[in-house]
Amino acid sequence: MQSIEVPEVVVLRLPLYVRALTQLQMAGTDVVSSQQLGGHLQMTPAQIRKDLSYFGRFGKQGRGYNIQFLLKELRDILGLTREWRACLVGVGRLGRAIINYTGFAPEGFTIVAAFDSSDDQIGTDVGGIEVLPMGDLAKIIATKNVTIGIVAVPAIQAQPVIDILVEGGVKGILNYAPVAPQVPIGIVMRNIDPVLSLQSMTFYLKD
Repeated sequence: MQSIEVPEVVVLRLPLYVRALTQLQMAGTDVVSSQQLGGHLQMTPAQIRKDLSYFGRFGKQGRGYNIQFLLKELRDILGLTREWRACLVGVGRLGRAIINYTGFAPEGFTIVAAFDSSDDQIGTDVGGIEVLPMGDLAKIIATKNVTIGIVAVPAIQAQPVIDILVEGGVKGILNYAPVAPQVPIGIVMRNIDPVLSLQSMTFYLKD
């Protein structure tokens, strides 16, 4: 499996499969066909079968997929069977909302540290986490085994903050700032920008 290069678009769809399968499992469903799964995700059965084929054979023709088995396999493939430790930079209104969001921990993502450059924020408690100065970032990344950095700073500060995170040793960055920062090869970057999503939506709504 490691010798096959999996297209990024396929990797991006795997969490959608995990979410849909989890919902089906919670509803008491044991087996699902690619047709049924496609109906949940507004995808073609052929696309689902092709995506899953990159990682092996998970179902039998005419019998569908065992949800419990497929869910376990996909969570293993995505690395969701371990804890991922993250730090947050920027504890303004967005940063505070991120820290207090309850959806991370059940999926294995734990924010273990928070940083800010403002003297007004340093030393305060946000969701049970003490806000630390940026100067402590590299030390905390190492001592708390932080792999992921979450960036919730103004656009003008994003690139310098991301540079510091990369230099400190994080391997993945979730960026909420409305910019497209640059990272070295080997660093995984995901940008979250609701404005861009709204702008692409209006293409279909404008008439």
